Amino acid sequence: MIKLMFCLRRLPSLDRAAFQAYWRDHHAPLVARHAVAMRLRRYVQCHTVDDPVAASLAAARGSPPAFDGVAELWWDSLDDRAAARGDAARAAAVELLADERRFIDLSASPLFLVAEHGVLPGKAALQPLAGSPFQP
Repeated sequence: MIKLMFCLRRLPSLDRAAFQAYWRDHHAPLVARHAVAMRLRRYVQCHTVDDPVAASLAAARGSPPAFDGVAELWWDSLDDRAAARGDAARAAAVELLADERRFIDLSASPLFLVAEHGVLPGKAALQPLAGSPFQP
């Protein structure tokens, strides 16, 4: 599994709620419309949630300010990602970038490709160990 991870920071003119609403309600359908041309397997938006525990963990680590969200674009392989070429894919990229400029501070929003390596096997990881006092 290959993913493009896009760590998003909003434009300074937007508050987080407005940024996330635009991203969810306007940009997501745009990505969905171009999914076939881009050969996307999956598209996920991870919206930052304000939480005092997360803020405390970040402060204890000296972390920089949180991103406003993270986008994940999934392909089965690098070859599949590379196959997203041609007029339709280029048109999709142009339209998506133009829309991103309306709500994302692109210069402060890194993106990179990653290869996924699963560590916990889904639901099996959530089951208690034998003898655990935390039985469902």
